[in-house]
Amino acid sequence: MINILQDRFSLYENFEVINEDILKIDLKKIIEDNKNENIKNVKIVANLPYYITTPIIMKLLEDRLEIESITVMIQKEVAERLTAIPGEKFTGSITYSINYYSEPSMVFDVPNTSFIPEPEVTSTVIKLDILKKPRIEVKDEKILFKIIKVAFMQKRKTLLNAFVNNNIFETKEEAETCFKELGLDLKVRGEKLSLQEFARISDYIS
Repeated sequence: MINILQDRFSLYENFEVINEDILKIDLKKIIEDNKNENIKNVKIVANLPYYITTPIIMKLLEDRLEIESITVMIQKEVAERLTAIPGEKFTGSITYSINYYSEPSMVFDVPNTSFIPEPEVTSTVIKLDILKKPRIEVKDEKILFKIIKVAFMQKRKTLLNAFVNNNIFETKEEAETCFKELGLDLKVRGEKLSLQEFARISDYIS
């Protein structure tokens, strides 16, 4: 496939095939090396391998690349989680990370009949418009994402119990004090919280 592409586009000076692992290559350097008067804005467009969708998207976001947007085709069920509003239907831990770094939206569905052979799943194209700065400010990003991860490790438990069971708070009393001071329901589950509410808990812990 690489040979075919290089042959097909051999007459174009503005085309380059880079045959590398997206999870290992230094994209920041590639972007810096190619920025010039003609290339001012960088956009990522891709049909992602579905089994590593999340690691790829999170790498693109966490590396704080100088990019304008990410437009990708992924499995519909994953797309619903990525573009969900935190605290509402389809919310998962990844939902909060996506909303922290970007403004997500669904573009369109791609039925399985569009492919040969037909896969068992429906695909969806989504777009993430990258925010110039994170949606919220927190004292410690690591704590924010740690407590969000813990909240979804035990989804059937209340957020308070999930925090205590995973040593976010040493005692249940400490956790209850935090929730009361922040005006949070002691029986609330993590999937019901907004990004801003998680940020308030994170800052309280910090």
